[in-house]
Amino acid sequence: MREPSGRLAAVAWDIDGTLIDSEPLHHRALLAACKALGTDLSDLPDQAFRGIHMGDVWRQISPRLASEVSEATWLASINAHYVEARGSLIALPQAVATIRALQRLGILQACVSNSSRSVVDANIDALGIGDAMAFSLSLDDVARGKPDPEPYLAACMRLGLEPSQVVAVEDSRAGAISARAAGLHVVGYRPSGGGFDDVDLEIDQLADVLTLFHPAANGS
Repeated sequence: MREPSGRLAAVAWDIDGTLIDSEPLHHRALLAACKALGTDLSDLPDQAFRGIHMGDVWRQISPRLASEVSEATWLASINAHYVEARGSLIALPQAVATIRALQRLGILQACVSNSSRSVVDANIDALGIGDAMAFSLSLDDVARGKPDPEPYLAACMRLGLEPSQVVAVEDSRAGAISARAAGLHVVGYRPSGGGFDDVDLEIDQLADVLTLFHPAANGS
């Protein structure tokens, strides 16, 4: 583990695959939307687009769609299918408990997602954590999503903190690259272990984020 370069004051959470088991629903929504638009994508692996900016997904998928289908129509259909089925979403182990523990410690928290606003709102509502978050950033709030550093730079600006004071918790390579490029302290979360090229801390339990805010770990 690389030690933080300064005193940590906030956590910026990725949502999909980090706080909530949403990847299966994202995949089902993609397949359902494309089928409704006349294209069968059932050959795609379940994890084909894990953590990938939807603009990049569109660029890969669009050659298989009818020429009259626009990106806006395609994305709106995916989001509608996702939000409609949000009742199936399940929080990942320790996610809500860790957020509540940080809230009790007075640690600022925000959500930074590559998903559209309607999806981010559905996820936060399903988790019941809206009161613990200072704000959330969606793909609709930035010009460039992860792996570009813009989402995390924007989050730090809104938090009023230097990037070195903020922990990013990510489950995808694209998200970790985004946070690293922005200068945050990066935690890679993989319940199965491993898989990150350059993070400050790898964890397989979300509660381990709390260790970064113990006095000895936080320069106190």
